[in-house]
Amino acid sequence: MPEQHLIIGILIFSLSYIMIVSEKLNRTVVALFGAVLMILFQVVSQEEALEHIDFNTLGLLIGMMIIVNIIKRTGLFQYLAIKTAKLAKGDPVKIILYFSIIAAVASGLLDNVTTILLIVPVTLVISDTLKINPVPFIISEIMAANIGGAATLIGDPPNIMIGSFTGLSFVDFVINLAPIMLVIFIVTIFFIKIIYRKSLKVSEESRQLILKMDERKAITDKKLLIKSLIVLFITIGGFTLAEQIGMESASVAIFGASLLLLISRIEPEEILVDVEWVTIFFFGGLFVLVGSLESIGVISILAEKLLNVTQGDLGITTILVLWMSAILSSFLDNIPYVATMIPLVNEMESLSTSNFEPVWWALSIGACLGGNGTIIGASANVVARGIVERNGHKITFLGYMKIAFPLMIMSIMISTIYLLVFYL
Repeated sequence: MPEQHLIIGILIFSLSYIMIVSEKLNRTVVALFGAVLMILFQVVSQEEALEHIDFNTLGLLIGMMIIVNIIKRTGLFQYLAIKTAKLAKGDPVKIILYFSIIAAVASGLLDNVTTILLIVPVTLVISDTLKINPVPFIISEIMAANIGGAATLIGDPPNIMIGSFTGLSFVDFVINLAPIMLVIFIVTIFFIKIIYRKSLKVSEESRQLILKMDERKAITDKKLLIKSLIVLFITIGGFTLAEQIGMESASVAIFGASLLLLISRIEPEEILVDVEWVTIFFFGGLFVLVGSLESIGVISILAEKLLNVTQGDLGITTILVLWMSAILSSFLDNIPYVATMIPLVNEMESLSTSNFEPVWWALSIGACLGGNGTIIGASANVVARGIVERNGHKITFLGYMKIAFPLMIMSIMISTIYLLVFYL
């Protein structure tokens, strides 16, 4: 590899990354432009660039987006939110707890960005009815969604990417990550309840308005709801058995999506227009940017240096990756961070004689939970903030961080103990 290609590749990647993190320009445009520059300056050929795109990750995302967009039409999430608020009898502390449980479970089964897109608008309706500040509800939902998303293969984009690269299955993620995420969820919600307990007060009149709401009116298409839930359970069953039946997770998701399109009789154009193509193309550009660094040998050099720091010790490497991922993912979007780290960890694994599975779990936990640290740490956070601000409320960077960052650090401390006890 000529030296000028090495320098040009690092320069294009660095400038692209800075622009993505700064949010001065649309991140999808930056990622695609950076990817094309890698080809124009012959850092990689077009064929090599296409080989670096992880079509399993993209297929899984597209499939799940189609399924969720059809479920969204049934009004299921609005129904759950109203029903939950009524079960809580309009008590805001209980509503935070119940909505957080819904956000965590839904994120594990759908994904955290989709969950936020569905639950935040309904939360704003409930908080407006109660005449109460929605920010405590939204912060708890963001954190719950990221914790729940960390528990499964399909719950958070970093996990989709790690699972696709390593071949770790849906079951592997649930067995290794769901138990510790349950513990972290309980501890996090306990502290959120303490933090907000005194500031959440509502009038009896507002509570009565909640109790009078009719959740049944939220369900707009009962037949479609039944079909959607059947296909969703078949798809999740497919993820669980993917290894045994020899299918990739993307094939399972696309099968579920096409089956639901077939039996729902909805025109595909109506659903495909709602797929987040901007996110899909962002991933595509990002894969080319990171893959180009891999091609020119930058990743190998970084892997060797990192192993020199840890002296090849598996325990030190695992904990270093966990904490580095958590801190960096708080201030950088965890998707580009994980896209950069996957080939780095893979290269370290090829240079080491140890079983590197604990390091992959550390990368997953650190990136997913680290996303809770600041309002820009994960895509779900950015989406939630956008919805809230469009509705006339504000979540400031520091306001969010003073609540969430200490809770994120606490969750990483719990994860450190978990990894040391069960893997190291």
